[in-house]
Amino acid sequence: MKITKDTVVTMRVKVADRLGRLLENNKEPSAYLHGGYGNALPRIEQALEGQEPGHAVTLDLGPDEAFGPRDESLAIQIPKAQFPPGVKVGGVLELAGPDGHPRPFRVVKIKGPVVLLDGNHELAGQSLRFSLQVVDVRAASPEEIAHGHAHGAHGHHH
Repeated sequence: MKITKDTVVTMRVKVADRLGRLLENNKEPSAYLHGGYGNALPRIEQALEGQEPGHAVTLDLGPDEAFGPRDESLAIQIPKAQFPPGVKVGGVLELAGPDGHPRPFRVVKIKGPVVLLDGNHELAGQSLRFSLQVVDVRAASPEEIAHGHAHGAHGHHH
């Protein structure tokens, strides 16, 4: 089966930085619903459109095609007194972003009475190399299409 809109694509993914350092190498394949649902970066969907299981591709993406440029307004500090107990460096809190909408902020550092948070994607501002290998392609179920993401093995679980 070819990758087209409303197919579930299962693939192995490796992500490296511009120096070739491996940032992500999932042992298990991951699945996404193909066709503009926001489950994969647009360049990845473009590269996989019309392909079949076994297809492999390596894509070099600049920050604008990957996770966007860093937005320094999303690097904030809050007093430790306002910080929930038990959250550690690497933890994630949901706070209002500059636009007032909730977004995840990663705890970057706890320094004395101040907690440093970052609402940027961890890979924002980086040029990345994605190595993809398509393992399987299947028709999406009506439920997956309605929910806008893949379910089941290697996909989303409710």
